[in-house]
Amino acid sequence: MLWFTWLAANTTMWMNDVASAWLMTSIGPSPLWVALVQSAATLPVFLLGLPSGALADTLDRRRYFMATQFWVAAIATLLCAVILLDKLTAPLLLALTFANGIGLAMRWPVFAAIVPEIVPRPQLAQALALNGVAMNASRIIGPLIAGALLASVGGAYVFVLNAVLSIVAGLTIMRWRRVHQESPHGREPLGSAMRVGMQFVWHSSRMRAVMLRIALFFLHSTALMALLPLVARGLPGGRAGTFTVLLASMGVGAITSALLMPQIRRWLPLQRRVLVGTSVQALAGVAVGFAPNIYLAVPAMVLAGAAWITVANSLTVAAQMSLPDWVRARGMSVYQMALMGSTAIGAALWGQVATMSSIGIALAVACVTSIATMFAAQRLKIDRGTEEELTPSRVLRVPEMQAPPRPGRVVVRVEYRIDPARADEFLALMQESRRSRLRQGALEWQLLHDLYEPGRYVEQITDASWTEHLRRFDRISAADVALRDRRLAFQVGEEPPRVTRYVIAQE
Repeated sequence: MLWFTWLAANTTMWMNDVASAWLMTSIGPSPLWVALVQSAATLPVFLLGLPSGALADTLDRRRYFMATQFWVAAIATLLCAVILLDKLTAPLLLALTFANGIGLAMRWPVFAAIVPEIVPRPQLAQALALNGVAMNASRIIGPLIAGALLASVGGAYVFVLNAVLSIVAGLTIMRWRRVHQESPHGREPLGSAMRVGMQFVWHSSRMRAVMLRIALFFLHSTALMALLPLVARGLPGGRAGTFTVLLASMGVGAITSALLMPQIRRWLPLQRRVLVGTSVQALAGVAVGFAPNIYLAVPAMVLAGAAWITVANSLTVAAQMSLPDWVRARGMSVYQMALMGSTAIGAALWGQVATMSSIGIALAVACVTSIATMFAAQRLKIDRGTEEELTPSRVLRVPEMQAPPRPGRVVVRVEYRIDPARADEFLALMQESRRSRLRQGALEWQLLHDLYEPGRYVEQITDASWTEHLRRFDRISAADVALRDRRLAFQVGEEPPRVTRYVIAQE
């Protein structure tokens, strides 16, 4: 049910993008105005990605997902009315495209968090590939429907159908009988949830490596999508149907690649898969830009679509596997921000390059810089593909108090006594401990060394409040417990490390 809902939701997205881009070629025909449609559609995802992820991790995901669909329906209805009243201008089209993008910004993180919730981890990669099929089937279905409506009855009716499909999707989500589990510590404040989400991503080396690659890939690959309406118009006999055929061709390539993804994963490891896919997509984009007719442009678009989904799916799976459930929507929202932010910047950048030179030159420059920067990223920031055990652990005993302490930040001190000869080894391990504590949501982390006892170290962790301190126990994973055991192995003597807790009374 949710897969078909996702298919319908993405079909409306592609219909909106096709209709908006084509309408802009008529009312604002410069390459920059046309490319800005892509920026307006994706910029809200960059601006609102983190708040939407935080809300998706703290609110009822079913109701939240449903609300996003009704928002998209309302914007589509408004666009339809403006077109029928003949009041549409280029700035207004960009503004309404931006408003539609708000719905997309709020929708994507919650769906990204829902999939691992209902699909077992061993099947997650295949499930995400299946979502890729839905995304790219919609890439075919949406443009075909939009193209047919644009050519026959006009752009207003594209948005009418968008509104209907979005309402149906929202009503379908209402039928999902998901039980929302409230945290025993209450709903996490939005500001705190956003901070913790950013901290987790920043202190996860795996997520940082994935984010760099996805940002570089979409910064360059968006050149083809942003300039495609102008490529289609420049081909012999170019019209709305030509644009639709090119988009559909890309969708065919993407679906084919998604269906072959298990074999592709066996043939190529992650790093090589990303580099090869980036290179193929970039070269295919150049071929489209210089194609003399649609017969050469179509196979190049098929190849571009296959490479695009290969890279996008590979990096999305890597991101999902790097996130525990409690922060999944926030982590994927930051991933989405990197993706969409680079898409928005890339669309404006390559639109300006095309305005100053030509479409073909812009795509050629994007090709060269895409391959060069991805190669540099692979060399400079290596992702070794190791996965941590992120399963929640209940091994550590939660501290109990008869009454909650006074409001204020909580400071936890863990006192270690180690062999001074192993100090360098211990300090290296404590850097891992620092990243682990901060990923769990701690405000600050410090390691104190006793000036008079060389073997005495004190790990100091600061939490925003007692409640936030307790939340960290819910976030401890099997990997964190394994790290704790490695710390304990350094302790000398019979006594375990001494743990004390304080609340800051004055500052």
